[in-house]
Amino acid sequence: MIQKKVCVLGSFGVGKTSLVRRYVQSMFSDAYLTTVGVKVDKKTLAVGSADVTLVLWDIAGEDDINAIRMTYVRGAGGYFLVADGTRPETLEIARSIQARVNTEVGAVPFLLLLNKADLQESWGLSREPVEALEAAGWTILRTSAKTGENVEEAFLELAKRMLS
Repeated sequence: MIQKKVCVLGSFGVGKTSLVRRYVQSMFSDAYLTTVGVKVDKKTLAVGSADVTLVLWDIAGEDDINAIRMTYVRGAGGYFLVADGTRPETLEIARSIQARVNTEVGAVPFLLLLNKADLQESWGLSREPVEALEAAGWTILRTSAKTGENVEEAFLELAKRMLS
């Protein structure tokens, strides 16, 4: 059995906990619960012929006062950056987090998840910054913890990248 640590990083309120809960428990709740510190969950999935247990570290969100502790990220096999498509400023926070992870931890596989894809009428993120990140080699998926859109696919894709 292969075990990999995966960190879920981003600003406050982007849906990190909801994405993990949707993936692990196939559940969604509209109730907002602030993560304090880190919450750890596990889920096993098949990647080709290998069974991989993902140890999911849902890390408290970043804001102007609290920065994500890089000590939580050390030892991760991969991570998700989560941004809220209805709040464009969360993409800049995700970019900042990625730069710090790269500097302090090193190159680790990651995916950017543009969450809340179910809220298209409230979508505030323009194409240009997303296209620029894709041109820079970032893999970006639109997800919805509420509907489950691309949630399973995101975890499977990151698991594949961590094993290659």
